[in-house]
Order: sequence, then structure tokens, then C-alpha cells
Amino acid sequence: MARRVLICLAEGFEDIEAVAPIDVLTRCGFEVTVASLAPGPVRAAYGLTLVPTTTIDNAHGLYDAIVFPGGRKNAQALAGDERVVRLAREHYRAGKLVAAICAAPSHVLGEAAGILKGKRSSGDPSFDDKLAESGAIVTGENVTMDGNIITAMGPGAAMPFALAIADYLGASSAVEGFRKKWRI
Repeated sequence: MARRVLICLAEGFEDIEAVAPIDVLTRCGFEVTVASLAPGPVRAAYGLTLVPTTTIDNAHGLYDAIVFPGGRKNAQALAGDERVVRLAREHYRAGKLVAAICAAPSHVLGEAAGILKGKRSSGDPSFDDKLAESGAIVTGENVTMDGNIITAMGPGAAMPFALAIADYLGASSAVEGFRKKWRI
């Protein structure tokens, strides 16, 4: 059975921060479910529109990983939705991978879910103060892993972020192949 990954989206998500993980994780053979806050297509920050697989209400059970793309508007919407916050906490407490990039580490994982206290973390540098206020240890690295949490800076880190998730989930040989082929 393929490992399952849940990617949560709201209006204004950062295009590449959602698409890179969806693409890489699908290529690695993972079962990727894209869930939105409400039914219907979701528009990204720069015009891309994705049709999610399901809604947050229908994303039942624990996945092997839960991923939160950035984009300020997206991160604020996800952080303000108790269903999403509950999912982040449940996955973290169960030892499942929780991954966030750009504005999502500070807004969703730090401020809303409160799971970054004492954890090494990175995110959009504009929100380093917010990360620190949540108790995170801000690394300034493109991609940071601490236990079952992976965080990343922003659009320029989207591919390394996606590859780190795939590697964590056990697709090391595929990740190494992508790195060689794509010269990452």
C-alpha cells in the first residue's frame, strides 16, 4: 500500500510551493490527496487554479504526512481553520510527518497549532519574528528538519522541500535519482 500524503490548500496558496510537492510525491509513487477548505477549485496567489481531490471535512484518518504550502493568504486561512489546526496537531502527536513552507510554518505550525516550541524551523524570513514568538529556533536554512517536522523558506526552496519530504517518507533512491537527473 502506498504511503499517503495530505496537502492542504486555501485561496492564495503559493503556486510552486503546492505544485512541487504534489509533483515530486506523485512521481515517487505516494498517494497524494489535495484537500481544500471548501468544495471547488482553489485559486493560487499567481493565477494557477487547482481542483482539489477532496475537502478538509472528507480527509479522514491519519496520513503518513501532512503538508502546508505557503502564501500569506493561504497560511492565514489555514491557521484560522480549526479543522486544519486539529489535523496538524493530530499528525504531529501521532509522530507523522508535518511539513510547511514559507508563511505556513509561522502561521499554521507555530502560532495556530503551537507545535514548534523548541523546534528548529525555517520559513519566510518576513515571519522570523512570528516563528521566534512561537518558541521556534529560527535556523535561516532553506529546509530544516527537526524530528517529524520539515519546514522551508519559500518558493526558491520548493523543490528541496518536496525532495526532503519524499526522502523522509522512504523514497531515498528516487530522490537521489531526481537530484542527479535534475542537477539539484
